[in-house]
Amino acid sequence: MALADESATLALAQRLAGCLEPGIVIYLRGDLGAGKTTLVRGVLNALGYTGRVKSPTYTLLEPYHAAGLDLRHFDLYRLHHDEEWESAGFRDEFDGHNIFFIEWPEKAHGLIPPADIEVCFTIPPQGREVEIQANTEMGKRCLENL
Repeated sequence: MALADESATLALAQRLAGCLEPGIVIYLRGDLGAGKTTLVRGVLNALGYTGRVKSPTYTLLEPYHAAGLDLRHFDLYRLHHDEEWESAGFRDEFDGHNIFFIEWPEKAHGLIPPADIEVCFTIPPQGREVEIQANTEMGKRCLENL
């Protein structure tokens, strides 16, 4: 799917926000600046969140609460060792109640649950392109309503 500009990414985010359910895990893939955090910001804004949404590049995790939902936005770009994940206590976040957006999931392969949905951004010469894949029944339900 082509995304001509940031507003197209935010429109996609608004549709995605309407199909989220507790426990869903969404992997976000793409180069730096591809639109991963923009998508998360758009989802949060669509759910009524009015605070600042920033990339958790340095904190690795930013928690949010909106529309009665708890969202966790991970950016694992700077994760170098499995021990960092374990010592930070991130495993405890995966309790089945939170909604997860995980950037750079390959950095925690084997430590995080598999994706219900994978969103892959690419940057062609014009705009952005995104491919969305459902990997589970929960993911399929979400995308059917997208």
